[in-house]
Formats: sequence, structure tokens, C-alpha cells
Amino acid sequence: MHIVAGWALAAIWTVLAVLTLYLYRVNQLLSGTPDEVRKLAGERWTPDQLRETYKRLQDNPIDYTDKLPPKLDRRYVVTGGSGLVGGFIVLQLLARGHPSESIRIVDIRKTERNDMRAGRAAEVDFVETDIASADSVNAAFARPWHRSVARLPLTVFHTAAVILASERSGFQYAFPEAVNVAGTKNVLAAARRAGADVFSSTSSGSISIRPVMPFVAPWASSPRNFWQVLDVKDFDAPLREREGYFANYPASKAMAERLVCGANGEKFRTGCIRPANGVYGNPTDNTVGDPLSREVLPTWVPHIVQNFVHGANVAIAHLHHEAVLALPWPESSRIAGRPFVVTDPNRAITYNDLYTAIGTLSVHPFRTISVAPVIILLLTYAIEIYAELPYKYPSLRKVLPELRGDIRHLKPGIFSICTHLVASNEEVSKPVSQGGLGYSGVLTTLEGMVLEILEWNREHADDASMRKTYTTSISLAEQIQKLWAVGISSV
Repeated sequence: MHIVAGWALAAIWTVLAVLTLYLYRVNQLLSGTPDEVRKLAGERWTPDQLRETYKRLQDNPIDYTDKLPPKLDRRYVVTGGSGLVGGFIVLQLLARGHPSESIRIVDIRKTERNDMRAGRAAEVDFVETDIASADSVNAAFARPWHRSVARLPLTVFHTAAVILASERSGFQYAFPEAVNVAGTKNVLAAARRAGADVFSSTSSGSISIRPVMPFVAPWASSPRNFWQVLDVKDFDAPLREREGYFANYPASKAMAERLVCGANGEKFRTGCIRPANGVYGNPTDNTVGDPLSREVLPTWVPHIVQNFVHGANVAIAHLHHEAVLALPWPESSRIAGRPFVVTDPNRAITYNDLYTAIGTLSVHPFRTISVAPVIILLLTYAIEIYAELPYKYPSLRKVLPELRGDIRHLKPGIFSICTHLVASNEEVSKPVSQGGLGYSGVLTTLEGMVLEILEWNREHADDASMRKTYTTSISLAEQIQKLWAVGISSV
């Protein structure tokens, strides 16, 4: 009996040892940067380079008005116009000479952006709208226009969406489907009813991302899909099943993109812009604004290489897109009805470049704490299992406390958007005659991120001892989700 117990104990310790060694190997792989990615990345940012850029932008602010596509004699509805991309579209329309009467912001809330709460931007018409409600959308589009612009042709920039990037559970899909898919249907229908002939929608580069498979053979050189190119090749293939995307967000955006592009025709020209992973450009964003708001940031991704895109670059891509869609049908037909990836006009950076920029330039103290990727990976599965229990076993809802804080976002999907992701402007930058949009980015990632830190510092100039709290796209999505859940339960 003692011999059997001894063998069992030895077997248990052997299994634990093998498992520990395997997890150590997985951690090694997740902590690496493949040679292919290193070749595509730019040089690392240095503190001196960051300080020089900061001073240059502080003394000589960038004015890219002369790089905007020429003004078109049209009126505009911008869904999500209070947010990041939509907000920059509004600002750029005003900058190129459109009267405020010709622009309408359709959004679920007013903006928190300081650059939109003063000057001509504050004069733009705002209609509080829930795009998940067809009646709400129809009312927003039916609202009368100022008589000076009422007869102008109508362009719709559809940028509204909800982003819960790490959530992949089927139990949670109904919400992004209601806003991102059904909401897009509502906006398309209302736009057509209102007589719009140009419809440019913000999609997402994340649609092309395949789920990362971290648990591979110990001798593998890297996890499956550990580095990927953000392109539009998937658009030429059938839509994947929801589980084929890394999370519910890209699955819903892929469906919405097909709806938009499928609506394209001679009298209603449509298409999509796919921003590369990680849109930034205002302290209300998640990419730069969220770490700026923290004194200590636990991270497992300092080595991760990605392309990011400033909201101003996405906005100007939309204006180029509109200019092409507004061309006579024979010219626009070759380009309409499909998506384009857009990113900043430079090589990819690492998250550590971002951390170095904040640590060097922010008026607030900032430091990172490195966490082993495999620890975060295992934690994500445990959190996902816990979060699904009340849905699988409703009786547990009264017993299990709800997850709160950042930990509720720590689910396996997060690993797929926190891996090496590289994008290119090659297609979108081609001349229209060659099938592109003639896009040219107006801000590099270095300039864009330094500008955001500069804006953050100015907003805290009166009291650097405190940190302002903004509603990010993720926290806004959670607020909307709670309201949506209440509305569903009351039906």
C-alpha cells in the first residue's frame, strides 16, 4: 500500500514538474519578438528624442489644414461625432470651411473633448441618439436642417460603435450585435431614407485578426498567430463563424462591414475605413489616455510591436474616402463597396516606446510593473470561467459577486489584440487611378502620442497633483450595456 501511495505521489510531482516546465516555455514564447517582426519595427524612442519632439510641437503646433481634401459642397451627419474618430471628422470639416449648420452630430452623449467644447465645434448641431433604436435614429435623421444647407447632398460618416475588446463569450454577444450590427442597419436605412448618396463607415483592423493559440508544442518557435498582418484579405472570403474571431467586437464589426459594403450602389455609394489596432489621439482614448491616468501600470506587453493610428489620420482617410465616393459612378464604382486599412505613416513601435514617452514627458509620475505573460494568460481563462458561471447556472447570480475594476476585462481575447500586429498604408495611399484613396497621414505615431501627452499636461497645468478621469470608449460601452440590459429586461 505504501509503495502504491509513493508511486502515486511521484507521478503527481512528475506531472507538476512537466507542467511547470511547459508553462515556462509558453512564457518564453509569449515574451519574444519574432525576427520577421523586428525587421518591420522602427527604431526605439529615446528620452532625448521625445523631449526634442515635445518642445518642437509645443513651440510650433502642427497645422495640417492644407493637407485636407478640398471642401465639397455637402451637408454631413456624423454618428459617434462626440468620440475619437467622429470628433476629428467634425473638426476637420470645420477646418476646411464647412459652416457649423451643415454638420450634425448623432451620438448617445455629448462630448468630453475639450477641443470640441469651444469655438465653432460647440456650435455644431447635436442630437442625442441611440443607434440601437430605429425610432431614435429615424428621428435624428428627420430633424430639419438650416435652410441654407437643406438642399445640399448628404454624406453620412458612421463612426458609432461599442467596444468591449476582450469579451468573446456567446452569452455576451447580444449587446455588440444590437449596437454594432442592428445599429448599423438602422443608420443605413435612415441614411437612405434621408437621401444620402455617400456613406463612409469606420470599421476595424481587428476584423482580420485570428485568435492567438498560445499552447503549442514546446519545440515551436512561437505561438500560433503570435504575429499577424492587418489587411483586408478576409473581405474576399466568406464571413467566419463568431468563434472564428478573437472576440465579439470584431465579429460584430465584420458583420456590420459586410452590411455597409453590401449596400453599395450607383445612387448610394458606401465603403469602410479599417483603423489599425489601437486608435488614439485624445486623453479620452484607451491606448494613451488610459495609461496616462495611472501612476502604476502592470504590463506583460512592453516588447509587443504594433502599428497604431491617430484619430486625425483616420478622419482624414474618411475625407479622402468621401471624395472618391462622391465622384461620378463610373469612377467611384471601382473603389466603392470595400474596406481600406489605414495606419500612421511610419513603422510599427513597441508598447515600451509608449511607456517611455509617458514616463519621460507626463507631468505625473508613471512607472510600469512587468508581469509574466503566462500568469496573465492563465488568469484570463479563470476569469472567463468565473464570469460565465451566472449565465450557465442562473441560481449562482445571487451568490457570486460581480467582477469589478480592470480585472473584468482580463479575458483570453485580450491576448489576440496584445500580440504583434503590423499594418500598412500601401493600398489606401495609392492614387485613385490605381484603386487607392490617395491617403497620406498627417501625424506620425511619435508626433501623435507626444501631442496627446502635451494636451494632457496642459489640462493639468493648474493642478498637477490630481489626474482627470475621462469616459473612455470601453467605460462608455459598459455604461451603455447596463442601460441596454435594463431596457431589454423591461420589455
